[in-house]
Amino acid sequence: MDGARRSQADRRARSRSAILAAAARGLSRYGYANLVLDRVAAEAGYTRGALYHQFSGKEDLALAVVAWIEETWTAEVGRLTREVADPVEALLAVARAHAVYCRRDVAGALMTLRTEFAGQDHPVGRAIMKIFDRLVAEYTPLIAAGRERGTLPPGPPPEETARAYLATVEAVVIALAGREPYDAELADRAARGLLGLPPAPAGPAG
Repeated sequence: MDGARRSQADRRARSRSAILAAAARGLSRYGYANLVLDRVAAEAGYTRGALYHQFSGKEDLALAVVAWIEETWTAEVGRLTREVADPVEALLAVARAHAVYCRRDVAGALMTLRTEFAGQDHPVGRAIMKIFDRLVAEYTPLIAAGRERGTLPPGPPPEETARAYLATVEAVVIALAGREPYDAELADRAARGLLGLPPAPAGPAG
């Protein structure tokens, strides 16, 4: 019986992952308003009924996609703020890694949703802003630490600088979607300029 339950749980997890990936691609391409759940289910290889077995509707699915992308982004990109000891190098590493992460089509979902829900009081928009605010709170002390160490020059308050850093890196990645390796190189350059750092040596950013 335990084996049967595990097998059922595995199948449920696989179907959930497939549906989330298909929904993320759909949100990247069409946005929330134009997302068609029948199309999402078909692209994932499941029926509409299977989708509704796991998600109550479009809003529930979109919120799950936001959480799923945040989880994968944190595992691949966000971890760098913990693994790179120097705060300035951590911020630059995040900028480059974010560009690499956004080369996959599903990564555009958050950027599309953030634009679509800008200025609206909607659960999906609130979930995205919560992520943005969390990152601002995480990067603000890194900027302050860099200035205290003298590795960053003085400038506007750290929180405002953190908000501008996030917006700048995101804008570069959107503008250069699919144009590697220049996306990572120019994300690095944009982050350096915003933080008040001199340009890196010529050549693609690693």
